Amino acid sequence: MRKVTLGLIYEGKNPPDRRVALTPKKCAEALSSFPGLRIVVQESPVRSYADQEYRDLGIEVRADVSDCDMLLGVKEVPVAQLIPNKTYLFFSHTVKKQPRNRELLRQILARNITLIDYEMLTNERGERIVAFGRYAGIVGAYNGLLVYGRKHQLYELKPAYQCVDMDDMQEEFFKVKKLPPIKIAVTGAGRVAQGALEVLTRMGIRQVSVYDYLYLEFNEPVYTQLRSSDYNARMDGRVWDTPDFHRNPHAYKSTFDKFLPVTDLLIACAYWNPTAPRLFTEAETRQPSFRINTIADVTCDVDGSIPCTKRSTSIPEPAFDYNPATGELEPPCSRPKNITIMAVDNLPCELPRNASRDFGRQLLDTVFPHLLSDTPDEIIERATITRHGQLTDRYQYLQDYVADLKTTPESVT
Repeated sequence: MRKVTLGLIYEGKNPPDRRVALTPKKCAEALSSFPGLRIVVQESPVRSYADQEYRDLGIEVRADVSDCDMLLGVKEVPVAQLIPNKTYLFFSHTVKKQPRNRELLRQILARNITLIDYEMLTNERGERIVAFGRYAGIVGAYNGLLVYGRKHQLYELKPAYQCVDMDDMQEEFFKVKKLPPIKIAVTGAGRVAQGALEVLTRMGIRQVSVYDYLYLEFNEPVYTQLRSSDYNARMDGRVWDTPDFHRNPHAYKSTFDKFLPVTDLLIACAYWNPTAPRLFTEAETRQPSFRINTIADVTCDVDGSIPCTKRSTSIPEPAFDYNPATGELEPPCSRPKNITIMAVDNLPCELPRNASRDFGRQLLDTVFPHLLSDTPDEIIERATITRHGQLTDRYQYLQDYVADLKTTPESVT
């Protein structure tokens, strides 16, 4: 293992993000596990772990981290805070040519920075090895039940962001015992969906098969998990093929209509490709058989798989109403016939301490052995977008994205 000084930077993006890549205990574990590693934590007034918690474990904390070799953050680093000639690790949200982060990538190149993007850290099968998805699902499902309780005046759950941690949040779970025998559908099979299922199970809500969900009635609330094959089909009638669906989602149609008359609460956790079919149409929301009245859009693709997700929401104000009759957005829980939609796009921020602990565990187990190795590593190479101010071969397709244009560059916050 080579000698490296890691700087844990404060999150400068607005609104403030209280997560951190490494908690105090994970810093201490890293120092004991990787000889030659040194960690410096940048002072932060907003981080969910106080500066003193790091100092208590002997971790150096100071304002200036410009002498560090690698700088670890979570969200996009504001342009003004980029330090030239460094290696950064954070979620840059640039690989899909996101307009808002175009200037960020341009400045990374201009400042001779090497950028390693967490989102692109994958194993040999192309699966991501670090993510906050589990906590997006956990908080998303909790928020879905919170909004459902408010809409129907059944109970009041304490918002997740007001909880100290997940243990504190779980103290609220008993309140959902007031749920009537509703049916809850959860889409997806990845980390996000597993997080949502974890919450529903801990709340004591029973899981049932897709068949029973569709055709049986229950005297208690139940949920089912829907995989892509449960609500999509080939347009040409050919048999279901999961790899083909991921390669050619445009060749498929939605069959979600069979779930519309039997579902009360939809928790959408499935990754959605823009060329894939939507779950339903706005026209279908106006049909008498459309039963869904609350949607937790955990994926939060605006105008995506859930067509009535017209905008994202904030942590303090997590929901809005969609009026099927007019197509207009209204205040949350304002009319019984409206569809109330939770669409917070930064859900893991609501449980920052838990999410940070989970993320740090993933870093130590699956990334640091490769990141701190003396020899080049394919896992790190696949995630390296820029090196010494140049786009790497894998990301040459971003050349037009960062090219000088006559239009005003997008601002970065």
